[in-house]
Amino acid sequence: MNKSKREAILDLSKYANERIRVKFTGGREVVGILKGYDQLLNLVLDEVEEQINEPEPHSRSLGLAVLRGPTITLVSPVDGLEEIANPFVAQE
Repeated sequence: MNKSKREAILDLSKYANERIRVKFTGGREVVGILKGYDQLLNLVLDEVEEQINEPEPHSRSLGLAVLRGPTITLVSPVDGLEEIANPFVAQE
């Protein structure tokens, strides 16, 4: 049986050694330097900081971390990221 090689869902090679933001199911969020990845979107990040918003915004350093692909909901570069107000929330 000839199995074809699985291709990566995303091409993350352009973000190698760059700071990226990763959000997970459940709401956790980390920022770190992308050191490696595989076709299942498992990521290796260095200098990882977890962004904690409750009860007050702060962060904690995690160092080197392996992030499991199935739990990741968003991957974005840190540079050029701008948070905007949610246009679907009713203005009071």
